[in-house]
Amino acid sequence: MTGFVIDVHDLRKSFGPHVVVDHLNLQMAAGEICGFLGANGSGKTTTIRMLCGLLVPDGGNGTCLGFDLLHEPQRIRREIGYMTQRFSFYDDLTVKETLDFVAAVYQLENRDQAVADIMTQMELHGFTDRLAGQLSGGWKQRLALAACVLHQPKLLLLDEPTAGVDAAARREFWDLIHDLASEGLTVLVSTHYMDEAERCKRIVYLSNGHIITQGAPDDVRRSAHLIVFEGRGTGLDAAAHRLRHSAGVEAAAVFGGTLRAAGTDRAALQQAIASFDQAETLSWYEVEPRLEDVFIHLLTTAKAET
Repeated sequence: MTGFVIDVHDLRKSFGPHVVVDHLNLQMAAGEICGFLGANGSGKTTTIRMLCGLLVPDGGNGTCLGFDLLHEPQRIRREIGYMTQRFSFYDDLTVKETLDFVAAVYQLENRDQAVADIMTQMELHGFTDRLAGQLSGGWKQRLALAACVLHQPKLLLLDEPTAGVDAAARREFWDLIHDLASEGLTVLVSTHYMDEAERCKRIVYLSNGHIITQGAPDDVRRSAHLIVFEGRGTGLDAAAHRLRHSAGVEAAAVFGGTLRAAGTDRAALQQAIASFDQAETLSWYEVEPRLEDVFIHLLTTAKAET
């Protein structure tokens, strides 16, 4: 063991001529919740599937839970929980039958007790005899999470687990993730939701198969050197349209009664804002960048470099 739950180096994976993961290095400590961010096609899912032994890397090496990624994928799969974006269990089994089936696959001792315990932990007792296919999206994902941790894995890999789930169910799902992490479970989760990324101890941002930044959310915000001004007043939509075509402005978007303009060149950004006529009633204030501002900045920069 290296001391890391995940410790991989120079991972590479291509599909035909398309390079999806390119010399990726990643380390994760025990008990960490790490958010995996990146645009569609950035390599998040492919990386996760290599880590859990479902895809064989074209190159690179490393360990997952101390097992060799290339030579011990079956042992890795036994010790991890992997949850896909889509519900991947049988719709015509009840909640209890689904969990009993998973317990049988893992050959758990005292299956009935294991199923009862996980149903209590995930608050699924009210749905014991409900068909899985009749559950709402949020409860389906809760059932899927229960199935993934039923065998008490040491590492949980979640691939956009809350996509399409309402805000209340997403928050409850993340409360469960933090409860599991407090018990020592290590979690790697890909997400497009910035409020979820804020709840991670560390975030890793991928673009074109490369990690381009990583760290605690506050550290990532600071390292982007992004400057953001917020404007309040009238004519916000027209102002946003005009700013998006101004030099020095990387992004300009309306959020309710405010307009946020962002860039890395302070002088150019201030000049773009100052170019508005006096008749336009907009008051501007510099504010701290949000993680979403940084995400858009990184996405824009990555596109410009390809």
